[in-house]
Amino acid sequence: MFFLAFVTVGYSQDTAQKLDTIVHPWDVLGKFSFLFNQSSFTNWVAGGTNTVAGNIAINYDFNYHKKKWSWDNKINSTYGISYNTDQGIRKTDDHLEYNSILGLKAKRYWFFSFISNFKTQYTRGYDYKKTPELSISNFLAPAYWSFGPGMLWKKSDEARINITPASGRLTFVTDEFSGKYGVDEGANINFSLGFNLSAYFKFFLMSDVLMENTLALYADYLDKPQNVDIDYQARFFIIVNEYLSTNLEFHIIFDDNASSRIQFKQVFGLGINYIFHKM
Repeated sequence: MFFLAFVTVGYSQDTAQKLDTIVHPWDVLGKFSFLFNQSSFTNWVAGGTNTVAGNIAINYDFNYHKKKWSWDNKINSTYGISYNTDQGIRKTDDHLEYNSILGLKAKRYWFFSFISNFKTQYTRGYDYKKTPELSISNFLAPAYWSFGPGMLWKKSDEARINITPASGRLTFVTDEFSGKYGVDEGANINFSLGFNLSAYFKFFLMSDVLMENTLALYADYLDKPQNVDIDYQARFFIIVNEYLSTNLEFHIIFDDNASSRIQFKQVFGLGINYIFHKM
């Protein structure tokens, strides 16, 4: 739903010039992307399955800067489904993450910081390799909330590294998944304390090729600190024009509480984009 408002305001030329010089502390950048792919086969000798798939991604950055204070907020949300004639409808992507870093400038690029990171998924997930299909996740099951004080190195909104030597992390599950994801049998919450490092870098590889990197490392002091959880995402945007881009994403996760194997996701497609930027 969109709302359009018209407001009439009267002021002098001097007032207008003063308003133009006001520096707003908030910088808001939003991006909506839709990836679509489709394949169809009719009397195709080599064989094939009719498939339709779509993926929606919504990314928002809310960044605040005023004097010595810095507050960076990032929302990353994706959801995708596919349909083919043999398997029906299946979920292909599902991710919701909110990351917040509050910083108080100490010296040059260094800040005293406090982080808060929350991530989960929207809907029920299945292991389609099992027969019958096995339910392995749902909304807030699991969900992870990490938080704690640390030090932030920040050169710009596109280049930062945060180190939190004593980061708390809460893992949430519903009764259905009690005993999984590091949560004890009969419980719904697990608390851990560990070392957290998060990094974010975004830059142009070429004039029309943008790369975005997100890395999170976590080592639990209370349970197998040598097993470091790794969450790395790399996104490439090959810009065609203002509204079209070719998008490529790699997502790698290693978390032995969730799976003994490395989790890997790759998404590729032509994206229809809408970008909202307000300063």
